[in-house]
This record gives sequence, C-alpha cells and structure tokens, in this order.
Amino acid sequence: MIFQNGFSQTKANSQTITELINTDDFSFRAERATPTNYDVINVMNSMPNSTSTRILDLSGSNYSVDLRKDKLEVTLPYFGRVFNPTYGNTSQNSYRFTSKDFAVTKSQGKKGKWIVKIKVNDQSTVDEIIIEVFKNGKAYTSIRSNDRQPISYDGFISKNEVEKEKL
Repeated sequence: MIFQNGFSQTKANSQTITELINTDDFSFRAERATPTNYDVINVMNSMPNSTSTRILDLSGSNYSVDLRKDKLEVTLPYFGRVFNPTYGNTSQNSYRFTSKDFAVTKSQGKKGKWIVKIKVNDQSTVDEIIIEVFKNGKAYTSIRSNDRQPISYDGFISKNEVEKEKL
C-alpha cells in the first residue's frame, strides 16, 4: 500500500520559485527530518528492520513552516535533546508556534539557490529558521534554538493555501 502526501510536489520552474520567495508568502512542507542527537540515531538504528540512516520519513504528514507577510506558523516535529523540557504540555517540546514578530532576509547564491533567514523575535526558544531553496523547489530547513540540539528538515516549498475567514 502506498501513501501519498496531500501536498504533491511537482517540478517547479525557477521563475515560480523566485516569485514565491519574493512575495514572502510560501510554505515549506517537510518530507524528512534529520536529527543530530546520537541517542536518537542509536535508538533508530536498534529497531528491527532499520537501515543505518538517521533520516526520519515525514511524508504523509502536514508538517510545515508557513510564511506570510504578517504571520509565521511553524508545525514541525522535534527529535533530539531538549535542555528545558516541559512535562505538563509535551506539545511544546516540538516546534509548534505562531509568530507575528519576525524579520525575513533573503539572498541568492550563484546557482540560483535562495537562502531565506527568518529571525523570530517573539519566541523564547527559537532564534532563527534558515530555509535553503533550490531552483526546482526542493528545500532544506534548519532551526537554530537556544534550548535544544539542532535539527534539519528536507522538503519543498509551495504556494500558501488561501486562509479561510474565521466566523
């Protein structure tokens, strides 16, 4: 049985990618997570039928970073060591937040790769989100945090879905 991600990625052209980046209105959809914590990697490698890889498949999920002009919504899992865990509300141990106070800087590399840096000002744990976007829409995201070990995600960017008005 094959499960498909609701956000199917088709090859995007570089002009479409540039337009998405320039509007500050796009979503990063995570397909894989790459933890750096060796305890997590050792547990993953000790499971039956596991491969000696440290990549976790997230396809079929709705994990994302949604960037809009006035709002940043982050919903990403976290695998690794949290230095200040919250025991009562374990959902805070992953990256789940909405920010209205953030700054976006963009630069483009020689081969058309974009670097989008999002400095988050109203979250105590997340300092910066860096999204590297390639010409075909594939993307690599890393999160710099002050209370946990680094983690990165592979995926793609796409146009944001239109938000429905709340009644």
